[in-house]
Amino acid sequence: MISHPFLKQFLLHPVRTGAVAPTGEKLARLVVDSADLENAKVVVEFGPGTGVFTEKILQEISPAIKFFAIEVNPFFVEATQKRCPSAKIYLDSAENVGKRLAENGLEKCDCIISSLPWADFSEKKQKELLKAIVNALRPDGQFITFAYIQGLFLPFGRRFRKLLQKNFKKTERSKIVWRNIPPAFVYRCSI
Repeated sequence: MISHPFLKQFLLHPVRTGAVAPTGEKLARLVVDSADLENAKVVVEFGPGTGVFTEKILQEISPAIKFFAIEVNPFFVEATQKRCPSAKIYLDSAENVGKRLAENGLEKCDCIISSLPWADFSEKKQKELLKAIVNALRPDGQFITFAYIQGLFLPFGRRFRKLLQKNFKKTERSKIVWRNIPPAFVYRCSI
């Protein structure tokens, strides 16, 4: 019997979960600090998992900022809702971000923060998601995501980096956060 709920979800749904443990505090702080949240009016989160980023985002934004998250795993929707009861969490695919924005009376968003397991996606899926992201962002919008260190060396990680550079005017990479399991870094992309 597996006692750690995150590990259990990874074993049950490895492509949807993509990690064996929740994001560490240092990486979560770096991801949220990389976003220009003080100037944002609409913020969207993809793949909140257990709500580590969601909690930090809600601490940083004012109540006037529109925020919602999209998660494909019902277990994690419930976990995030428990951790962050005021957050609006949709059980849906990130590809439907445009639909979810429209349901909230919004056309575009200023920032998308993602915990999606990019390395687990096919090139086709990566392209579809990036297209949805670019279409959802305002002209000066930003996309923040992270990748694990092995992504620097493996073909899927290099492919994803090239797709980011192709889809965004500016793509920056942070230093490696060694105090995360596994170590990771942050991509900050601007339209």
